[in-house]
Amino acid sequence: METRKVQVTGGSTYTVSLPKGWATDNGITGGSRVEFHPEEETLLLMPQRDEERIEGSLDITGQDGEELMRAVVTMYVSGFDIITLETAQITAAQRRTIRDATQGLVGLEVIGETAGRVRLQDLLDSSELSMENAVTRMRLVATTMLSDAVVALIDGDDDLAADVIQRDDDVDRLWSMVSRVFRSVLRDPAAAAEIGLDRETCFDYHSSARQLERVADHASKIATHAQTLDTPPEDASEAIQGLHDEATEIIEMGMDALLESDSERATRLANDARQRVDGIDELARAVDDRIRELKPQQAQALGLIVDSLSRSADYGGNVAETALQNAAPKP
Repeated sequence: METRKVQVTGGSTYTVSLPKGWATDNGITGGSRVEFHPEEETLLLMPQRDEERIEGSLDITGQDGEELMRAVVTMYVSGFDIITLETAQITAAQRRTIRDATQGLVGLEVIGETAGRVRLQDLLDSSELSMENAVTRMRLVATTMLSDAVVALIDGDDDLAADVIQRDDDVDRLWSMVSRVFRSVLRDPAAAAEIGLDRETCFDYHSSARQLERVADHASKIATHAQTLDTPPEDASEAIQGLHDEATEIIEMGMDALLESDSERATRLANDARQRVDGIDELARAVDDRIRELKPQQAQALGLIVDSLSRSADYGGNVAETALQNAAPKP
């Protein structure tokens, strides 16, 4: 760490010298311009860069299916504005996978194709992306999926179960967008100014979005079981519905606490949510007692559903924990 003494010139101008090593490494010379990004008591300094899109390329030789899908998502989340995927000869299967991946990512479009290359570009302005809106949307979709998955199980509604599974793609799309914005904020302080959030808040939203993405995954898992299971007996259905209601309440309270601007109210909501998580295990055991006498295959599958609902409550508790940290006095 280096330190510098602040000088006052002209009676009102504060000046400080830059470390020569840092200036040289970043191409700073006489006449160069730098950017200052204030964050409460912190002042971040960085070289002023021309507005330019970040380009990245990836050799996809031998990649296909899930591996290629993950590669495209990784490049997108990493913050590349223009992505070039290349190999000696792109196969028809690779092109289909690339298009499927592109359709699952907010703002990404195919802008050019040749025999050995596909170019993708993010067409959205990052300043137009709202992490808060994305997380709020994830909350609505994930909790609705969880509710509909339980309804599909209890009512034996295979069409509703299939719809829940399909909606998981919507949550994944939002999760990837939140991750992309979060990484851009970590990399470039100017990005935080563009979206109007400080980096600590971005971290809290990103962390909570991850929990909501997991809730959606478990809703999809419940819906998948619902497609193969017979309708549970009435007493088991009532017990599962009760566990779902409690888990959803914890998720909602955690999210309310996270988005609450009044720190005192946020702390109260978050603490209430955390306390209710402690009772989930006991409630889950009571449900297990109801389904234990069923046929082994059905009892096992319903046990997995109970586990998914319990885990969803835990994820709501994690959001509440993040809200507590956010509402705590800052050092």
